[in-house]
Order: sequence, then structure tokens, then C-alpha cells
Amino acid sequence: MKIKALLFSLFVTGSSLAGAQDINLPTPQKQGGDPIMQTLSERKSTREFDTTKEIAPQDLSNLLWAAWGYNREDKRTAPSAMNRQEMSLYVITAQGAYLYDAKQNLLKEIAKGDFRKSAGMQPFAQTAPLNIIFVADLDKAPGNDMMFVDCGFISQNIYLYSASAGLGTVVRGSFDGEELAKVLKLTDRQKVLLTQTVGYPAQ
Repeated sequence: MKIKALLFSLFVTGSSLAGAQDINLPTPQKQGGDPIMQTLSERKSTREFDTTKEIAPQDLSNLLWAAWGYNREDKRTAPSAMNRQEMSLYVITAQGAYLYDAKQNLLKEIAKGDFRKSAGMQPFAQTAPLNIIFVADLDKAPGNDMMFVDCGFISQNIYLYSASAGLGTVVRGSFDGEELAKVLKLTDRQKVLLTQTVGYPAQ
């Protein structure tokens, strides 16, 4: 009996440790922020970031929800053609690579470690606190060029939230898709379409 109890204890502990690698995000704050016209007037691309300042968990949760969260039953903050919802957002930080799970409001760990050098070819992307990778599921959008349009909607949401929250961001098309696919453990039916860097602007 003692052996069975010990094995059960080890199983529970091991399961807890495995789950602890994911990051539970705070509940996104859906009220407040700057007025939309002010936000549009402040929207811009930033390529110089404060490399010593990480994005606060609440800001990260708000950012990802604004980008591609659920604001209605099975509907998102950004449109997608025929509601295919073919896009997934992956996040690369100094701590690891993660998949944003909008339903559970958490980051699912894909790989532990600093993969920012794989996130983009520009030097600032390799030192900024956050890179968001836009990945399309080709099985949900076979031959659908609208996936690029859908990707753009999400990117603009990131721009608008960043302008409202005092963050800097820039969307990037310069990256090694094959390298990112390896880091993110993508299948051959998943395609990296775009990347976007986010952080606090350098002073």
C-alpha cells in the first residue's frame, strides 16, 4: 500500500510540474484605454526597445486578448473569412516559446529557453522582450489568400492596443520561416505568415 501511495504521489507531483510550465495569464481588462481617435493618432512603428524591461503580465494578457481573443461566443476580436479562425499566435520571450490559448487565457509552453535570435533577422527583434508569430493552419484555409488579410487584422489590433497602452511595436516580414517552424514545432500544414515585435520604447 505504501508503494502504491508513493507512486501515486510521484504521479501527481510529476503531472503538476508538467502543467506548471504553462503560464496562466491574468483576466484581460476590457474597459478603459485611450479613445480610438487618440489611439489612431499615436499609432506608429517602433524599432528601438528598452531591453531591460519585460512586459507586465497584465499588459501581456490585455495585448493578446486585443489581438486575437474571444469577445463573443466563439467569435474573436479580429475578423476571419467565413469565421475559419485559421490563425494561431505564438509568443517568443527570453524564457521560452509559447502558444496563446485564447479559450483558456494561458500560454502553453512549446519550448523552454531564449529563442529570440530565431524570431527575426533584425537585431532589435533578438533583444526585445516579446515577439509574436502569426501562424496559419492550412487545413482550415486551403488555397485561401484571405488568411493574409486576417493576419493583417490581428496585427493592426496589436498596433492599436500598443499605442493605447504606451507600448512600442513593429510588424516584420523578415524572418526565417523554416527556423521558426522548428522552434515552434509546427507541422507541414502550418505556415508562418508574419512576425511582430512588442516592447516598451527605448527612452
